[in-house]
Amino acid sequence: MTSQSGHAAVESSTAPVTLAGGALGFNWLPVFVAQHQGIFARHGLDLVLKRMGSVDKATAAVRAGEANLAITPPEGAIADKIAGGRLRIIAGNANRLPMSLVARPDIKRIEDLNGCVLGTSSLTEGTSIYTREMLAMHGLIYPGDYEFAVVGVHPERWQALQEGRIDAAVQPVPLNFVAIDAGYSNLGEVTDAIPEIVFTAVIGDADWLGQNDGAIRALFKGLIEATAIIYDQSKDAVLVPILMEITRSDASYSLRALNYMRRQQMFPPALEIPDAAFSKTIELMVKADLLDATAEDDARSTLDMSFLQNTGRL
Repeated sequence: MTSQSGHAAVESSTAPVTLAGGALGFNWLPVFVAQHQGIFARHGLDLVLKRMGSVDKATAAVRAGEANLAITPPEGAIADKIAGGRLRIIAGNANRLPMSLVARPDIKRIEDLNGCVLGTSSLTEGTSIYTREMLAMHGLIYPGDYEFAVVGVHPERWQALQEGRIDAAVQPVPLNFVAIDAGYSNLGEVTDAIPEIVFTAVIGDADWLGQNDGAIRALFKGLIEATAIIYDQSKDAVLVPILMEITRSDASYSLRALNYMRRQQMFPPALEIPDAAFSKTIELMVKADLLDATAEDDARSTLDMSFLQNTGRL
């Protein structure tokens, strides 16, 4: 039974829901809070998490039916919809980029990245798109002025930077702090270049979505509750150990990361996707030649916020 207050269990999902992601990293904090605090269970949701190792693979898992939903950058779902596919974006996860552009210690300016190799997890989703925009503001154009190496998600990028296989990469919290404290150069905060964008969102296949309204509402109610906990500083004793587990960092770095994300208002309280954030996603896809400018309206039709409206929060 659906609770009017949101605190009693809603109708139970009859089967586990598989939620995929690339790294299951820092932006998954609401998911892990809801898991650790029993919030999903209270809403009758049996959630199975699936780490795919890259954002491309997370998107592909939903397309192939290997996962029911994914928390991942939105570009793959948009490209799928443009191509006539069934992927849809149904909620926001993060509308800010809590990342720094971290480089070898001898590199002091973005302009010094001319001729360098930058790490990314994908050439079509996420980090490469943000990196291209940030470097273009300093006169460096891809391809030509630098190249990308697809080395993986943020832990793999940090390892590749330490091993000298790449010269720089955007690194999220708390690895950006770890790298900078270790003497690597901070070439700038990504949010200074891109203040608002759909960093990661919840995506699903339209056919599955149409048949699992109860499970989706349970997921969203759980995530909204967990997000409220994240913004409550009195809950730090609960939140910091969870973030330590997610990011494999110590308590001081995890607390720094938590406060950084709070200051940026990274997690949307009602899982909303502001129009400005989605417009920036489309703009950068066009700039990166991942979307034809004439397909902008079709790209916007990838959004299906009806499931959020059913939670009563939009």
